[in-house]
Amino acid sequence: MVIDRRKAALFSAASVLRLVLFTAFPSLPNLLTGRVEISTPVTSFKRLQEGLFLYTHGVSPYDGGVFYQAPLLLPLFALIPPSVFSIVTPLLYVLLDIMCAEALVRIAESCESTRSRLFTSPRKDAKWDSLAVAAAYLFNPLTIATCVGRPTSVFTNCAILFAVIKAIDREFLNAMLALALASYLSLYPALLLPPLLLLCHDRHKSYSNNETKAHSFLTMCLASFIGALGSLLYVSYFITGGSWEFLSSTYGVQLLLPDLTPNVGLWWYFFIEMFDSFREFFLGVFWLHLGGYVGGLCIRLRKQPLFVITAMLGIFAVFKPYPSISDTSLYFALLPLYRHVFPLMRYTFFTVATLLYATLLGPAFYYLWIYAGSGNANFFYAITLVWSLGLSLIVADSLFAVLRDEWEVERPEMRGKDIRQI
Repeated sequence: MVIDRRKAALFSAASVLRLVLFTAFPSLPNLLTGRVEISTPVTSFKRLQEGLFLYTHGVSPYDGGVFYQAPLLLPLFALIPPSVFSIVTPLLYVLLDIMCAEALVRIAESCESTRSRLFTSPRKDAKWDSLAVAAAYLFNPLTIATCVGRPTSVFTNCAILFAVIKAIDREFLNAMLALALASYLSLYPALLLPPLLLLCHDRHKSYSNNETKAHSFLTMCLASFIGALGSLLYVSYFITGGSWEFLSSTYGVQLLLPDLTPNVGLWWYFFIEMFDSFREFFLGVFWLHLGGYVGGLCIRLRKQPLFVITAMLGIFAVFKPYPSISDTSLYFALLPLYRHVFPLMRYTFFTVATLLYATLLGPAFYYLWIYAGSGNANFFYAITLVWSLGLSLIVADSLFAVLRDEWEVERPEMRGKDIRQI
């Protein structure tokens, strides 16, 4: 077995950096765990510890109204002896980051982002090396802060990336299992099922001489996803002592938003100010808005299902009920795969400046509101709106760049010319 020395050096450096932060600054993990930018009610490591305490003492972890996470996380962390919990846990999160980076390397090496079954970009040679894509993820400050803060969203991110790479590798059953696991942990990845099915279908057609009908293949994949998800829920039923209580405490919380703890998203402040009589209506509107992108993107970008997944991850980072910088780091992990369309993006400077502005002022405004008492909720919500604006601009600008790239294939005489709306 040949060892890639560059990859080994990159992964080792990233691992050492994270372990140094865990050991040299012992108070840093607890500090970041309490940050609303990193931890949400459905991903908080502190809430996981509370649920784990109840679980190990024979009490339902969902009785206290604090633990909102998937039941399978409890036996996983219960396997770690309390005497080495503070040692093994950092190693587990570092390992998850390395697994995510390995998946990104393999996705980049597949060249699916530049050359799919139905589309080949004329700029396919202007791409980054696979290790550069992995380095952009591993040394992204958002990724590092997420790893040290230890939210359970890291498990979801890892499952999503493995679902993508397994689909590209034509291991379609494993891709459905990975997406089912991600959906089981966080619910919203289920919206990635349509583009992932398209990706599986395209890879199957590209490398198989088998004349399997499209609907038969997609039905098989869909059945695998539903079966895997049902099995996970059934195992959870036994873990929780034969109770379906966990359904309302995990997925019901995300659907109905009973916990309005501040975060970097758009929902919490809106529903704080919302009259109760209108709450159900706007919950439906918000979820319809989030899910409405899937069909349109799958139809318009049918030739590039991987970009549909990437764009949806960016939309999740803005519009899901409980977003965090972990969702943003996952979107930024896949975005470098489209380095070839970066020159077509129009608002790069403004977008980067907006995100830096929000990144620096967000913690300051939260401090003024919560600790100094010289501000109010409007301070923090205003800066989260700026953050969401920056992310929305990146999603929209990258979407424009990919559509422009496709358009220039259809009309090569327009390459390099400006587009003006009349």
